[in-house]
Amino acid sequence: MLAALLSIVSPQPAKAYQVDCAILLCLAGGWPASAECAHARAVFIRRITPWPIEPPLQIWRCPMGVSMNTPLQNRVNPARTILAQLAEGGGADIDISGFEFDFVRSIRVWDVRHYSHRERGREDDCSERYSMNLGTYGTQGDFIWQRTTPASAPSWVIPSRKCSSSSTRRGVGVEWEDHLGNHGYEWVAY
Repeated sequence: MLAALLSIVSPQPAKAYQVDCAILLCLAGGWPASAECAHARAVFIRRITPWPIEPPLQIWRCPMGVSMNTPLQNRVNPARTILAQLAEGGGADIDISGFEFDFVRSIRVWDVRHYSHRERGREDDCSERYSMNLGTYGTQGDFIWQRTTPASAPSWVIPSRKCSSSSTRRGVGVEWEDHLGNHGYEWVAY
């Protein structure tokens, strides 16, 4: 009897959680205040900090409890748990193509090296050089990089394209929307 009572009262060891599952849930909820979400956000930002720049959410590392060997009729909600292809680049292990996962596809990673320069006394001559890449998530959470231009960047990425005597912007930024559509971003200069 005493052993049974102690097993009820005794604290049970906390189960470890996958940080990418925490990122997924905390991002969707707008990064609520908690130790788990603070850690998840720190990992999310650390991953974009050079070098190497990684996808901030690695959804393929968050098992969502669906087994490829489980027959479709045995799954709780077959319409929502259609298995996605696991491409080499990674992706979710369930179908996340619905609107409820738009917050995953809202994540954008900006890798920016931008330089503009105007020769002294030459108001109409501006030289602009850049190397910019934009990382985005596909329908099933796969992450891809594409080349982009300063014109497509939001103002928090390149605050001004006004040509001055010399202007340099170098860094990595990440932006997102939570499940309710609230926008957030973080910039890491280097």
